[in-house]
Amino acid sequence: MIELSAGEVLDDLLIDNLKIVQNVNFYRFTSDSVLLSKFARVKAGDVVADFCAGSGIVGLHFYALHRALVKSVTLFELQIELYEMSKKTVLLNGLESVFTAVNCKVQEIPEEYTEKFSLILCNPPYEKGGFENKNYQKAVCRKELFLTLDELAKAVAHALKYGGRLALCHRADRLAELVYTLHEYNLEVKRIQPVSGTPSAAPYLVLVEAVKGGKAGVTLLPTLVNTPAAQENQK
Repeated sequence: MIELSAGEVLDDLLIDNLKIVQNVNFYRFTSDSVLLSKFARVKAGDVVADFCAGSGIVGLHFYALHRALVKSVTLFELQIELYEMSKKTVLLNGLESVFTAVNCKVQEIPEEYTEKFSLILCNPPYEKGGFENKNYQKAVCRKELFLTLDELAKAVAHALKYGGRLALCHRADRLAELVYTLHEYNLEVKRIQPVSGTPSAAPYLVLVEAVKGGKAGVTLLPTLVNTPAAQENQK
């Protein structure tokens, strides 16, 4: 039985009887994480990494969707408090044989993980700017304070196998920068799905899949409308 710390709560993922530990005083996952885990495509025997994992939501939800096909999931998280919560989540769900949690910066992932993964999932901090948010922990998750887009792309290229895939979400207004930066690290964008809040609104988010060493050519998918009602039904 795990022991919850002050502010920690158990949230039901409403899938496969899985639960996740979160803290009401820290960054809690949003619908972006669920959209990303559903957008990412699985292959049999996938060795998966979740970069900027937070409390482990993307890796956990992706595993729940594809339990029979995923070989392992490694969660990489900078903030010690979120890392500790991800470890509790792994123990709570009895997933120690599949999941590993690592506390480190994405830029400092140990050499043992070089070209290890066939799939990397990432919901990164994708806002530029300073500490408009007074909550330090939330600001680190949302803003490029400790991880830039260029640093992320470099780390992904280092950890992915040749032919491995990256699935991430990012701001729609930074799509050109994202595609260019990934290309600079031999990560070729293959699929893009815009996400908007209403049928008539401009996209606010993009879901992107890239392949290490992939050939040129991209599929632009129809815009996904992520209304509040749709968000309630995502799980």
